[in-house]
Amino acid sequence: MFDKILIANRGEIALRILRAAKELGIATVAVYSTADADAMHVRLADESVCIGPPSARDSYLNVPALLAACEITGADAIHPGYGFLSENARFAEILAEHSIAFIGPKPEHIRIMGDKIEAKRTARRLGIPCVPGSEGGVSDEAEAQRVAADIGYPVLVKAAAGGGGRGMKVARSKDDLLHAIQTAKTEAKAAFGDDAVYLEKYLEKPRHIEVQILGDGQGGAVHLGERDCSLQRRHQKVLEESPSPALNDTQRAEIGEICASAMRELRYAGAGTIEFLFEDGKFYFIEMNTRIQVEHPVTEMITGLDLVTAQIRIAAGSPVSMIQEDVKFFGHAIECRVNAEHPSTFRPSPGRISYYHPPGGVGVRVDSAVYQGYKIPSNYDSLVGKLIVHGRTRNEALMRLRRALDEFIVDGVDTTLPLFRTLVRNADVQNGLYDIHWLEQFLATGGMDLNS
Repeated sequence: MFDKILIANRGEIALRILRAAKELGIATVAVYSTADADAMHVRLADESVCIGPPSARDSYLNVPALLAACEITGADAIHPGYGFLSENARFAEILAEHSIAFIGPKPEHIRIMGDKIEAKRTARRLGIPCVPGSEGGVSDEAEAQRVAADIGYPVLVKAAAGGGGRGMKVARSKDDLLHAIQTAKTEAKAAFGDDAVYLEKYLEKPRHIEVQILGDGQGGAVHLGERDCSLQRRHQKVLEESPSPALNDTQRAEIGEICASAMRELRYAGAGTIEFLFEDGKFYFIEMNTRIQVEHPVTEMITGLDLVTAQIRIAAGSPVSMIQEDVKFFGHAIECRVNAEHPSTFRPSPGRISYYHPPGGVGVRVDSAVYQGYKIPSNYDSLVGKLIVHGRTRNEALMRLRRALDEFIVDGVDTTLPLFRTLVRNADVQNGLYDIHWLEQFLATGGMDLNS
């Protein structure tokens, strides 16, 4: 086991990792930018090191500064959390060159799954169902038109190195295609430094279903069920739940075993999430995230497993000790991502929290690093915290969520709490009748009218 873990992240995920490490008896090192000097994980860590100014490029993405922090403190492992360097294969390689463990997958798996075209090729080889589309990148207009005609319009133009909805455009006809490709290439080049794009069939009303897996890199792997992440805005997840109200037991068992079997063959090490679109009873692979997910607490609530602790143990060389039959699912869990944003305009609202009262009670969990008097900086994402509830049934979980949202108070900044209070009372959400476009359509038709 590791002696000391450096947490190369900030906010709630840094605090989450710190807690897991402490429960394993492992010393912790917090790194922070000058904007995060008063952060909770900095206060609670055994040691802390300032690694630069507020800009992420000069701090949390500053690899030499992170290496120096490891050398100063004697940390023998780094947990990257999510975002920042968590899916940077070269970073993982550099750590290995300095005899520092990377708590995450092998660099080659990060690299494969970080390239959307190569990820699809690998998924097909491993027997994972994929969205119909181009075999690789499309290099010219004529090739794009041939592929689009073959799979049928509408088609989705996607950046090969993309994520978060950037470099993604819909073409509903041949006339739209060239403009969509040019726009996607421009966005992809600006965001990722790579303008390669590929085509996929555009699904009109799919759900977003993702399967959580754990692999040990030694041929052992299990799936931990699915999460439904269909409530999204601009391709960003807003609310997640498990199990999905759209799947039956046979479907979830089949796709889970497909994913676990693929990870055994790949000899994947660590936590990972295989993401699908689901429409008309069929799954279509879209990508794999080779890191812990923001929404991992949903899975923890229904399995009773600690995914971050599992990541640490696997990185230290421990096998996945359970077989699939050992994984049990209990009840229903829902997570809301509460951001410091205006609830209808989604304008960021950084600033000082003047009053903070998180909800509590049976089946309620809040993962947050904020506190009363904390100043949310404008330099990073606007996440205030994650509210997660668990119930024996979906209806119980929804009622518990409704109660917890009414208890949750954050003053001094705008938050998206009013949005969730509205959603949890909406009939479509209560009945699980939504797809990945539902929330944007709801907002576009005045679903969140705050008279502002």
